[in-house]
Amino acid sequence: MSRKTLALLFVILFFVQNLAVAQEEARLTDIVVTNTQDDLIVYLSVEGAFREKMKKAILSGVPTSFSFFVSLYRVRTLWFDEKITDIMVTNSVKYDNLKEEFTIKRSWEKNGQRVSKSFDEAKKLITEIDGLKIVPLKQLEKDRRYQLRTKAELSKVTLPYYLHYVLFFVSLWDFETDWYTIDFTY
Repeated sequence: MSRKTLALLFVILFFVQNLAVAQEEARLTDIVVTNTQDDLIVYLSVEGAFREKMKKAILSGVPTSFSFFVSLYRVRTLWFDEKITDIMVTNSVKYDNLKEEFTIKRSWEKNGQRVSKSFDEAKKLITEIDGLKIVPLKQLEKDRRYQLRTKAELSKVTLPYYLHYVLFFVSLWDFETDWYTIDFTY
């Protein structure tokens, strides 16, 4: 094989690989910062996180967790921003092959866990945060600028060492989104 053919093959392989990665990139969407009468709350969801290999792993019983990171800062002009809170919550799913049901746990909900027979419903529940309390409103000052930073990541799966050879594909669906920032005035 000539050098030109080999070089052309590498260039094509590079572009195809980058195109595949670009299509599979997970991101946060539908981020809404609002408040109740007493608390500042956030809604968000992850899009593009589920790939076919990940679905197969979940359906074979591999537990999967999404971690969501939320930080709230008071913006200061001539100094570093002041961190008000730093929150990490986890949504997890485990499929039971015998019962043919998904058990979903959302660490930030008081009612513990949910059970679903539907993969689509389980997927929706673990990729969404709806109504997460950030801080009580009494901690915020009127007419001040604030910044909410959010990020999500698929928690790394820890398997017994001997299964790493059999389930080598598991590392292919680890992901982490970029940080998303929302500025607002309270």
